[in-house]
Amino acid sequence: MAPGVADVQRENPRVPPGGTTLWVRRFEASSPKAPRLICLPHAGGSASFYLPMARDLAPVADVLAVQYPGRQDRRHEPHIEDLHELADQTFAALEPELDRPVVLFGHSMGAILAFEIARRIEAAGGVPPSRLFVSGRRAPGTHRDERVHQRDDDALIAELQSLSGTDDRALGNEEIMRMSMPSIRSDYKAAETYRYRPGPPLSSPISVLIGDDDVKATIDEARRWSEHTHAECTVRVFEGGHFYLLQHKTEVLADIRAELLAV
Repeated sequence: MAPGVADVQRENPRVPPGGTTLWVRRFEASSPKAPRLICLPHAGGSASFYLPMARDLAPVADVLAVQYPGRQDRRHEPHIEDLHELADQTFAALEPELDRPVVLFGHSMGAILAFEIARRIEAAGGVPPSRLFVSGRRAPGTHRDERVHQRDDDALIAELQSLSGTDDRALGNEEIMRMSMPSIRSDYKAAETYRYRPGPPLSSPISVLIGDDDVKATIDEARRWSEHTHAECTVRVFEGGHFYLLQHKTEVLADIRAELLAV
C-alpha cells in the first residue's frame, strides 16, 4: 500500500475502499460516485507516470494506474513478455474495479493493453467502457516488423532518448538505467511481438490521440482504430512526437475531463 493511504482512508470518507493493490495504484482521493479512469502505462513505464493526471482529475474521477510486474516495488517479480498474457492478468486484477462506469486511457503499449482489456470486459459480459482513449499507438491490426528489444542496452537507451519520454535525470544515471533495462526490454518485446487476434469490434467509442511527428505511429495508422469499434472513433492530432502528451497536458486532460463529466 502506498505510504499514507491507510491514514487517508480512515480520515477521509471520499477515498473508496481498497486503497492500492499490487496491480492497481490509487494516488488521490475521489468521490465514491465518481466514474473510474483506468490508466495503462507505456513500455518501460510505471504507474507513477500517471500521478500528475490523478492529481488533476481527482475532483471528477477515481483515477487508477496499473503497475506492471518487474518494475519499482514489483521489480523482483517475473516480467511478462506476451501482451495477451499481460492483458489477461491485468483484466483479472481490474475486475473488482469494474463496479462503476469506466474510462480507459493507455499510452503506446498501454493503448493496445486498454483495447485488449476492453475486449475481455465485453467477452465476460461486463458493461463496456464508456470510452477508450488510445494515445501514441497505431491501430491493433497494423503491424510493423520492429525488433528494438533485440538490441543491446546502449542501443535501447538511445531509442528511449530519441522518443524523449524518459526523464533526462534518469537517463543521466547509468545505474538507474541499467536497473531498468530488464523491464524496458520485456515491455518492448511484448509490444513488438503483439499480434492482433481477429474478433468482434468493441461497443465502446474510441478517442485516438497522436503526435504529428510520432515515429511509432502515422496518422493513417492511427485512423485505422475506427475498424475496431461499432461506435464513433475520433482522431485528434497534436504537434509533437511520441510523447506529445507531456507538452500538451492541458489539452489532453481537457478531453478526458469532458468525457468523465459526460459519464
